[in-house]
Amino acid sequence: MSMTAHVYGDGFPLIGLSWFGLDGAAMAAAVEPALPEATPLQRIYPDLPGCGRTPGGPKDSDGVVDAVLEFLDTRIGSRRFLLAGCSYGGYIAAAVTRRRPEQVAGLMLICSGVKIRPEDRELPEPPDRPAPEGWLSGVPDDLREHLSLALGDRTGGAAERVAAVLTSSASRDDEYLARLRATGYQLSDEGAPSIYRGPTTVVSGRQDRIAGYADQFRALSSFPYASFSALADAGHYLPFERPDAFRDLVREWLARCHIGR
Repeated sequence: MSMTAHVYGDGFPLIGLSWFGLDGAAMAAAVEPALPEATPLQRIYPDLPGCGRTPGGPKDSDGVVDAVLEFLDTRIGSRRFLLAGCSYGGYIAAAVTRRRPEQVAGLMLICSGVKIRPEDRELPEPPDRPAPEGWLSGVPDDLREHLSLALGDRTGGAAERVAAVLTSSASRDDEYLARLRATGYQLSDEGAPSIYRGPTTVVSGRQDRIAGYADQFRALSSFPYASFSALADAGHYLPFERPDAFRDLVREWLARCHIGR
C-alpha cells in the first residue's frame, strides 16, 4: 500500500513512527524540537495506515509492519536508517528491527508498547498526590478523561500542550482503527526472543498509565546496548511533558549513533 510522510531536511535517514491514531506530524512535533540545529538527518515521519493521508488497509499489526517495510523499500531502499517510535509506533518500530536488524543503525523507543493488549500490560498505580484543581479546564471535554489517565505532569500547561497536538493531528479513519485495535492489534511475534545490538534508547514515563514502564524495562534483555530512563512526573506523552529531558536523551542517543550533536 502507499503511505504518505512528512519529510524534513537532508542527510542520514531518521524514520519516526507516531502514537496510535496520530499522524506523522504529531511525531514530528515531538522529535523536531529535540534535534540539534543543522542536524545531518533527513527526518521522515510516515502517516501509518488509517492516519493522516494514509488510508486504512492492513487487517492486523503484522500487515502494518509489512506496509512500513514496503514504505522503507520505496523511500530509502537498502540504506541503513535510524528508527524511533512512540507508543504503538514504538511497538511497530521494534517489530521492524526484529525483521531487519542489520538495516537499523539505531533504535529509540519512547513510551513504547511492549504488550499491546491492555489487559496484558503492567501499569503503575494512580498517583497518590491530588492534581491541581482545574488542571484540565483548558482542554476539550472529550480529551479530559484520556489526559487524566495518560499524563504524569498533571499541570494545565502540559495538558494544553498535549491537547494541541492531539487536536491538530490530521483526519483519521476511526472505523478502520477501531477494527484494527479490536481484531488485529497484537503482533504474531510479540515477545519472541530477539537480540538487537545497535545503539538503543528506551524512554518511559514513570506515571504512564497507558503503556507503563515495567514491561519496557523487562524488554531490555533484547537490547544489550540500550540505555533506559523512566522519567518522574512524566506519562504517555513524555516528549511534550518533559521536553528538556527528552531533548537531552535524543541527543545522547544520536551521539551514540555517531550523529553530531
